[in-house]
Amino acid sequence: MSDRRLTPFSGRVALESLRGQVEAAAFTKGEAARLACPVADLLASPEGLRDRQLLFGADLVVIDRQGAHVFVQSVADGYCGWVAADCLAAPQLATHRVIAPATHVYREASIKRGEAMRLSLGARVAVLAQEGGFARTPEAFIPLQHLRALDDPPADPVTLAESLLGTPYLWGGNSRDGIDCSGLVQVAFHACNRACAADSDLQRAEFGAFLAPGTPLLRGDLFFWRGHVAIAVSPERLIHANGHTMSVAYEEIGACLARIEAAGEGTFYGIKRPA
Repeated sequence: MSDRRLTPFSGRVALESLRGQVEAAAFTKGEAARLACPVADLLASPEGLRDRQLLFGADLVVIDRQGAHVFVQSVADGYCGWVAADCLAAPQLATHRVIAPATHVYREASIKRGEAMRLSLGARVAVLAQEGGFARTPEAFIPLQHLRALDDPPADPVTLAESLLGTPYLWGGNSRDGIDCSGLVQVAFHACNRACAADSDLQRAEFGAFLAPGTPLLRGDLFFWRGHVAIAVSPERLIHANGHTMSVAYEEIGACLARIEAAGEGTFYGIKRPA
């Protein structure tokens, strides 16, 4: 059976690419859109539970509409779900990404004139011009030091993950306001313009073979348990969003492995090294 998270089929309307594969009341080529809210829940069903979150500027394909919600597929990772219709806007060519843990969007090119919204690490914006120390976007003004051109991404996703230390744990979260283990990995990788699936099981399938036991650890190696993922910071330390501290936190690798095994919280599968 197809994974519903990655299948562009709402239950009644499907993308044309699925014609002949699913029985749908209708098929569509989809409608391009983008997320125009700072962060939005991606739901398993209209008014249902959160699977993941989308960040401002995410490119989307609209497949179906039902009341106040639309069924979409994220262009970045193929994830599908329902999102509030009032969070969508027309497509816009993004040029930059937020690389600070969070930033304010100011109404004017001044930190004293009030803010219009707050954006999280990974949000995508269109920079139109530079005014002083600010980037002018269609929404308003963002401090230049909080942005990075999409064609000049940071190199180290671990550094981006570390910038979110202390962020509260939130199941399915992808923002500075709340994030989970796979959200932390995905946000960090996407901020470096690197492909990354949304959930830990999808990430485990995406990142190749497990390292042979005893392989020396490198910064950026990924630890996988059933339902959990963490990132190596050094040969002795990892970082993860976790329910133990209910935050993004460092943990010594040996202690972490022992703690999770003792608690019976999930099978440890091993370690992968993203290419």
